Amino acid sequence: MAEYQHANLTIEDGVATVVVNHPPVNALSAPVLTDLRAVFDEIKPDLSVKAAIITGAGMFFIAGADIKEIASIKNGQEGANLARQGERIFREIELMDIPVIAAINGMCLGGGTELAMACHMRIASDRARIGQPEINLGIIPGFGGTQRLPRLVGAAKALEMILTGDPITAAEAKAVGLVNRVVPEAEVLKQAKGLAQRVASKSRQAITRSMQAVREGVAMSLDDGLALENRLFGEICETEDMREGVSAFLEKRQPKFTDK
Repeated sequence: MAEYQHANLTIEDGVATVVVNHPPVNALSAPVLTDLRAVFDEIKPDLSVKAAIITGAGMFFIAGADIKEIASIKNGQEGANLARQGERIFREIELMDIPVIAAINGMCLGGGTELAMACHMRIASDRARIGQPEINLGIIPGFGGTQRLPRLVGAAKALEMILTGDPITAAEAKAVGLVNRVVPEAEVLKQAKGLAQRVASKSRQAITRSMQAVREGVAMSLDDGLALENRLFGEICETEDMREGVSAFLEKRQPKFTDK
């Protein structure tokens, strides 16, 4: 397993856990983004991994981009290049064929919110605050915030958050559909691992096809999405794990999936 300066990766029982470690607030500097990309490049081809978690070291999830880097931008092209780096990495995470769970253990602002939204599920500490405060710096979100936030919470709520820069509580984030669960601060990683382990106990064949059906289907018409699901269901019926899962159900035992 490779060593990274700003991220720690552990893989256990089919679950990869990525911890962003860039004190004091885990700001997403260019080197941190580079490490994130390398970490997920390592996870992606590992077929033993069936779910992943990303969280922050210490009391912060990620408090945003590196403001010093933003201050050093000299022109529009440099700004676009920085935004593109973050967008590409987050898009790669979003397109993973296994679920990535954001364990939001503390403040989650700016680029941190954008990273969390690129994940497929989000579990937040009851003390977390989540927001897009870029407008307070005279800028706009640059790592996908203006696109993913309205898709998750609706345009009106997204505009309120983006145009005021005000963070919302974890409870409000759950109410508007931005996070799946709100749990006590000490339970965030444990709950995320529990969810990831439940997924990892299933067949990789079914996990990846479920991910594909939802990811691609939401951008299709209903008819096209149903056709996609039909095709993928047919494919899954050719797998050994389908036979094992159905047999185990009929025999009233736990299935032993082999991911084949």
